[in-house]
Amino acid sequence: MAALGKVYLVGAGPGAADLITVRGARLLAEADVVLYDALVTPEMLALCEQADKISVGKRSGQRSMAQTVINEQLVECARKYARIVRLKGGDPMLFGRADEELRALEAEGIEIEIVPGITTAVAAAAATRQPLTKRGVARSVAFFTSSTAPDHPEHPALPETDTMVQYMGGREAAATAERLLAQGRRPGLPVIAVENCSRPDQRVLRLTLADLAKGLAAGPDAAGGPVLVMIGEALARREHQPEDPAPGA
Repeated sequence: MAALGKVYLVGAGPGAADLITVRGARLLAEADVVLYDALVTPEMLALCEQADKISVGKRSGQRSMAQTVINEQLVECARKYARIVRLKGGDPMLFGRADEELRALEAEGIEIEIVPGITTAVAAAAATRQPLTKRGVARSVAFFTSSTAPDHPEHPALPETDTMVQYMGGREAAATAERLLAQGRRPGLPVIAVENCSRPDQRVLRLTLADLAKGLAAGPDAAGGPVLVMIGEALARREHQPEDPAPGA
């Protein structure tokens, strides 16, 4: 039997090419083939010009490649190439469907290494200069998504935490706000929505929980980019805080 290649699950970070880790960038430069997500930018792919590139992107609400097909492609690539990079937006172990891919690779005895990346919540907090925790105000944070696997029931329950961060929150954030208001959370609770975090077209919208319940059609979600929504008292703008800086400024 021919030797199998090694698969690296690499976190691309939130979007900006220079926010990938040094290890991740090195592996891209050494890769024989790169299977990349829909949110990976052309600037990121420029780091692996020597590699064959396979788009395996998945976007919520859009027609995309089935996860089972992605798993099969990873296994097939391990039989054909020596060094395979599976490039995932953010961190591969958070909302990245890593479990399915790990199971498929492990079942075939394929060697795997995981390289973490900067998850979007941390990048959004940095971009807006808004810590997710604050002494005396917020000492817990929860990352969650309303998206579920096909044929699985929705999970309307919300995490019990001081600061909530909703990934893929463009369409679902209004429903989240309605549930929080129904639970008695105050209408003026601070909310920050960030679209295309860390990229040149990044947009930041500051609003309240009551505003969010009306939807994001006129805000970041209008351009169709990935949206992350942060909710909590810690997100209140500081008294002398400057305006949100542009990415890379």
